[in-house]
Amino acid sequence: MTKTTTATAPLLGIRALNRATLARQLLLTRSPLSAKAAVEHLVGLQAQNVKPPYHALAARLDGFMPEELSALMADRAVVRIVTLRSTIHTHTADDCLTLRPLVQPARDRELHGFRKRLTGVDLDRLAALARELVEAEPRTMAQLRAALSVEWPDADPQALSVAARCKLPLVQVTPRGLWGRSGQVALTTAEHWLGRPAGPAPTPDALVLRYLAAFGPASVKDMQTWAGLTRLRAAFERLRPRLVTFRDPAGVELFDLPDAPRPDPDTPAPPRFLPELDNLLLSHADRARVVPPEYWGRTWAVNQAYRSLLVDGFVAGVWKPENDGLVVEPFHELTRSQRDEVVAEGQRMLATLHPGASDAVRFGTVVPR
Repeated sequence: MTKTTTATAPLLGIRALNRATLARQLLLTRSPLSAKAAVEHLVGLQAQNVKPPYHALAARLDGFMPEELSALMADRAVVRIVTLRSTIHTHTADDCLTLRPLVQPARDRELHGFRKRLTGVDLDRLAALARELVEAEPRTMAQLRAALSVEWPDADPQALSVAARCKLPLVQVTPRGLWGRSGQVALTTAEHWLGRPAGPAPTPDALVLRYLAAFGPASVKDMQTWAGLTRLRAAFERLRPRLVTFRDPAGVELFDLPDAPRPDPDTPAPPRFLPELDNLLLSHADRARVVPPEYWGRTWAVNQAYRSLLVDGFVAGVWKPENDGLVVEPFHELTRSQRDEVVAEGQRMLATLHPGASDAVRFGTVVPR
C-alpha cells in the first residue's frame, strides 16, 4: 500500500484501539467461553509463573473456576511450554504441537548466542541424547545439565541445557502448573507427554488471522513483537484483499478482520485485575492503546513485573495480594465511582480464586511518577 493510500485509511484513535483490543481479549465484557476455548482464542497465556494464567482467565471469563484450567492441565489438554517471545506460555495441546515448530527460527537465534560456549558439541547428537533422557523420565534442568555434561565435560553446562531447550519442544510436566499444588520444573518432550507427534506448523497467513482475532487491529510490527518472529509482512500482503486497513494516530497502517468487533470508543470498560506479564501488555510494538505514555515502565522494576490494574480500559495502577485480600496502588487519584468499581471487581476476583478467604480490598497511597 502506498503512503498516500495509508494516509486516507480510516483513523482509529487510541480509545477506539483500546476498546477493540479489549473486546478481542475478552476484557470488555466477560465471555461465556470455556477455559480451553479461551486459551485457544487468545493463542495462549503468558505463564512464567504458575498463577498468572488463572488470574488471566478470572479477569476474562464468566463463571471461571481455577479447577477448570487445572483439570485441563492434569488431563494434558493444555500444557506449559516456551513458545512466543521465547517465554513460557500455557497452550492447548494442539497449539503446543503446531506453534512450537513455527517459532523454531527464534529458538535457533537464541541458540546461536551460545555457540561459542558449545565448541565441539554435536547439536544433533545433543538433541537425540536429551530426548532419550527426558522421555525415559521427566528431568529438571539441573539433572539435564548434569547428564549432558558427562558427554561433553568441557562444554558450559548452562549452554548444554539451553541447547536442549532450543532444539527440543520441552513441556513442563504436572504437578507444576496445577492450582493449589506445587512442584519443581521437570521436562519431557511435547510428543511424549501428549502421546502424538507434532503437527505441521500453521502457515504465517493462518497465524496472522488468529493474531488479529485476539489482538487486532494491529500493524505488522505489532504481530512480530507478539510472536518474536520477523519477516511477516509478506503474509499480511497476501491477506490484504481479505482484510480491512486503518491508521493509528501516528499514521501507522493497521490491519484487521472485516467482521471483528470494533466497539464505540465510549463503550464502558469495567476495571480488570491482570496478572504480571499479561499478554495484553506485551503483544504490540506500540502499547499506547493500553498503557498511557506517562505510565510506561511503571509496571516494571528492574527484572520484577507487577500485576496491573485497568481502569476505563487503561493501565491505572498495580496491585498485590496481601493477607488473603489485595492492595491496590493507583497511579492517579480515582473517582469515588471508580474506587467502588475497583473494590467490587477485586472482591469478585478474590471470591473466584480464593473462596471463603478474606474479600478485603485496600487502597495504598497513590504512586506518583
